[in-house]
Amino acid sequence: MKKFRFYFFLMLLIPTVLFTSCKDTENEVTDPAITTLTNYITTNALDLDVVTTGFVVGAPATDADVAAFLTPYHVIDLRSATDFNAGHINGAKNVAFANILAEVAAAGTKKILVVCYTGQTACYATALLRLYGKPDTQALKWGMSGWNVAYDKWTSNTTGNPASGHANWNTNAAPTEATYELPAITSALTDGNAILKERVEKVVAEGTKTVTNTELLTNHANYFINNYFSATNYTEFGHVVGAHRINPMTLAGNTMKNLDPSKKIITYCYTGQTSAIITAYLRVLGYDAYSLLFGMNGLYNSNAAWGTDANDTDFANKWKASNIKSLSTVPSPSK
Repeated sequence: MKKFRFYFFLMLLIPTVLFTSCKDTENEVTDPAITTLTNYITTNALDLDVVTTGFVVGAPATDADVAAFLTPYHVIDLRSATDFNAGHINGAKNVAFANILAEVAAAGTKKILVVCYTGQTACYATALLRLYGKPDTQALKWGMSGWNVAYDKWTSNTTGNPASGHANWNTNAAPTEATYELPAITSALTDGNAILKERVEKVVAEGTKTVTNTELLTNHANYFINNYFSATNYTEFGHVVGAHRINPMTLAGNTMKNLDPSKKIITYCYTGQTSAIITAYLRVLGYDAYSLLFGMNGLYNSNAAWGTDANDTDFANKWKASNIKSLSTVPSPSK
């Protein structure tokens, strides 16, 4: 009788153990769409470190250099039709942000050069075009603001220094990083390239995603903030309270898993241009990501950590009057 009870109890226990084991295993399975997507990205040289290599190009020094500078490019200008018609780079095509993906075919064998007001929207578009089949796409650094003083929108946005003396600004060490799973994404597709294109199209349809310095400084606790600086500059410049420092950040290196996918993620850099390309990239992966407008320049343009050496990387990324060239533009012909 005791043997019967033992075997009876064992028969009841085995299905329970098996069911529990299966359930735990299912919980550990990574979302198949994000796995297919990230595998495709990493095996096709589209990881973040590749996409952010050489993504901006500076304007030529003088009008005499413009023709040679433009030769390799199919130039698209994302500004409003009104501003484009008032004056634009010779040969540029006015394209709404929502229509940028059509330019992959329109460019043919030429590289795409994306132009906007400040370089930030152009960098956002550059990331998406690079992921969509034009890996040599570049953005014009500083945008039309650096082309000619008549188009300058940088100066007025970099004079307030809102971070200086702010209660939510400090020089503390970076927090210890946790590890998370990548976001889950929804797709009926099973091919990595098809999923990537679908994701890029979705992000383009959503438009750019940005946050102002006032919002960041006031409501910093509402965000997962990544200060995309070197370790030295993280402390020398100071940073928003609680800001992480995840750099480098790649899929292959698993450092992208240091981002918390349950939170809104704000990336900020020196100019807002690198953070724009990173933000677009993260949104393709399913993160609820945002870029800080004007970057450190908008937070603290007078910060002593910028330095004064023209050969220094920090100094090169500081907005200053000397960034503005005196290059010509052409108006659209009146109809």
